[in-house]
Order: sequence, then structure tokens, then C-alpha cells
Amino acid sequence: MAWPLIAATGERFGLGKWRRQMLEGAGGRVIEVGAGAGANFAHYPATVTEVVAVEPEPALRRRAARAARKAPVRVQVRAGNAESLPFEDGTFDTAVTSLVLCSVPDQREALAEIRRVLRPGGELRFLEHVRARSSGLLRLQRVLDATVWPRLAGGCHLTRDTESAIKAAGFGISRIRRFSFQPCLVPAPTSLLILGTAVAGAPAPPAKRAPRRKVAGAPPTI
Repeated sequence: MAWPLIAATGERFGLGKWRRQMLEGAGGRVIEVGAGAGANFAHYPATVTEVVAVEPEPALRRRAARAARKAPVRVQVRAGNAESLPFEDGTFDTAVTSLVLCSVPDQREALAEIRRVLRPGGELRFLEHVRARSSGLLRLQRVLDATVWPRLAGGCHLTRDTESAIKAAGFGISRIRRFSFQPCLVPAPTSLLILGTAVAGAPAPPAKRAPRRKVAGAPPTI
């Protein structure tokens, strides 16, 4: 898998600046979904009381555990995947995803789980690459998605409309910034990124069943 090398390249060329911006002002108890090797840990502000970092891949989880020991806040690294988070409803104040919603097998299910474990009004902080706006780069992304990219990049998909998926999951986006991040002169297929904050709405109430109407002469309901 080439993803650790791809990710390390981004860090060398200044991705940490955007990680700091994503986490600025975050607070309370945080769940970080798909923590990878723990690249975010150094950027958490003192307003965060605890980070629970979930990572399914054992080698990355070991690296994240080492990074957690140097973090400025308390970080607990746990096994788990985004589509089935092992926590009760409304457990966290903030959720963090960075360069992970491209690679989860089921983006809709992952976002539903993130919303479930956040308290109503809790924040989702996100830094994600998304599908290109230019037709030429979008064509390249589609070709790569259909061929080598998911295998090279740990299941990453280049053409996901993550902003729309966040809104569809019941989050209201309160701030968003779109920018191009190119660590080399050649346009990278992951060059368009979004960074922002979304607020979790209250869970939808269960649907109420309409009362059964009695029809004159009808047999009793059993």
C-alpha cells in the first residue's frame, strides 16, 4: 500500500498548517475517526479534554499509539471502523475526519455513525479531498478510481462528493473553505480539498403510526 508514502509527502509540504486550522477552537471530548498514524495529534488545542482515536489498520494504529505519547492532550487509540463505532449515542462533543471519508467503504453509513455518537449540536471538523471541478482532472480521477488508485491508496476514492454527503447525513455546514493543495508542480489527483466545520442536528424522532380508524361493521382486529 502506497498510502503512507503519499500521506508523508503531504506532511512534508505543509499539510500540518491545514490540520491546525481544522482543529482550531475544537473542544470537549473528541472522537477522531480513521486516525491513521496520528498526524493530527500534535495540533489539538488545550480546549480538548480527551481524544479517542479510532483506526482499523494495525500497523497505522501502532504508529498512532507512539504519536499519542507525544501529544499535548490525552489521546486514547482504539481499534474500530467508521461504519460501526463502539460507543453509545451522544458520547462526544466533537468528531474529526481528515483524509478518511474518501476511503471508508460506505460513506453514508460512516457519517450516520459519526452523527449518532455526537451530541446534538456537536461539531464535525473535516479536512477531506474531493472530486475535481475541472473536466480534465475529473476524467483522470474517474480513470484512476476504476483502475489502480483504490489499491495503491488504501481504498481511497477520488470522485466522492463529500460535502453533499455531510449535508445529507444531517449536518449543517457552518464554515467551509475550498482550496488546492499541490505538493508538486504536476496537479495531483487529490489536489482539491475542503476544510470546515459542520454541526450535528438533533436525531430525527421516530415516525408515529397513525391511529387505526374503526369502520362500522368491520370485524375486530386480532
